[in-house]
Amino acid sequence: MLQNHREGQKMKEKKRSSQRIKFLLMTAVFLICFYLPVGLLPFRNPVFESLALVRWYAREHVLLCLVPAFFIAGAISVFVSQASVIKYFGAKTNKILAYGVASISGTILAVCSCTILPLFSGIYKRGAGLGPATAFLYSGPAINVLAIIMTARILGWELGLARAIGAVFFSIIVGLLMHLIFLKEERARHANGAFQSGEEKETRPLWKNAFYFASMLGFLIFANWVKPEGNAGIWAFIYSIKWYLSFGFLALTGIALASWFKKNEVTSWVSASWTFAKQIMPLLLAGIIVAGLLLGRPGNEGFIPSWIIEKAVSGNSLLSNFFAAIAGAFMYFATLTEVPILQGLIGAGMGKGPALALLLAGPALSLPNMLVIRGVIGTKKTVVYVSLVVVMATISGIIFGAIMGGVK
Repeated sequence: MLQNHREGQKMKEKKRSSQRIKFLLMTAVFLICFYLPVGLLPFRNPVFESLALVRWYAREHVLLCLVPAFFIAGAISVFVSQASVIKYFGAKTNKILAYGVASISGTILAVCSCTILPLFSGIYKRGAGLGPATAFLYSGPAINVLAIIMTARILGWELGLARAIGAVFFSIIVGLLMHLIFLKEERARHANGAFQSGEEKETRPLWKNAFYFASMLGFLIFANWVKPEGNAGIWAFIYSIKWYLSFGFLALTGIALASWFKKNEVTSWVSASWTFAKQIMPLLLAGIIVAGLLLGRPGNEGFIPSWIIEKAVSGNSLLSNFFAAIAGAFMYFATLTEVPILQGLIGAGMGKGPALALLLAGPALSLPNMLVIRGVIGTKKTVVYVSLVVVMATISGIIFGAIMGGVK
């Protein structure tokens, strides 16, 4: 017995040591990316653009976007019961309720295609049906109220309205199609006993958990609030006080943890968050490097010259809309950056139809996003999901372009 206890302790210590090494390695890689001296490099080519994109991502998105998202995902996996997830997102849930909740989530979250990933992974692994989960995955970055307002203001109300309507319907239709295409697999997944929909004993009142999650979401939303055009209006006012709001919500999170959570619960929460970080961050880094090499950054060239993209997306042909959807799907757009990028492309001759196709495919997808989705739901489901978004974006672009009379 004593020998077994000692061996068990050694195994635990070995595992802790391994986790510490991984954490230190990941931290070192992040710091290297954060402080990359790209300005000192003597060359300007796709390799430079890739490194510059990595540094920009590390500085702008890791600490304020991904880290809070990892903690929220960890909290979902630890503190949200499977019964609760299945109640609202389960395969047998009322479809109107499940897809209604999933499709409007983007109006609350306003996150990019990479920040949504830990949240998607969290609810899917807790028992959400594939359809509602993928509807949530699409709507999170696509249905961004501020982005839609900026689209209407800068690119025209027609494009803004088409984006808003298209994004809501897209999330529902993509989710329903994913559910129907993989219906047999989903039934088997929920029938194997992995997810229990029965009642689970809650350790805290619902309002306490709701307060805790709302405070974390509040920090995520306001810490990443983007400065709008102009200095007037409610959006500009919120931006001017974003850090007061952000740290206020962060303080509320700390108060909730100290008051209502036990030490072992906090430990489990941190451990679950770390698990999501280990799974997602390496894939994101690889995807960002490749995206930078191929497509560069906004206004800067990668291996694929921008003039090819500009020439390919003029007019309203099937090819131009399809190319816009494909290009948008593989590019990485931070929240709101798609608007000035499209403004430049439209000025260079991009048609209205391809512009909508890129708006519907781009913010919700990216190469890093695809790599992580594959790790969560597998290659086949990822290919189908991406294909559905691209095809539907193409069709929507053609229809919108025809309605607009091919106006550029």
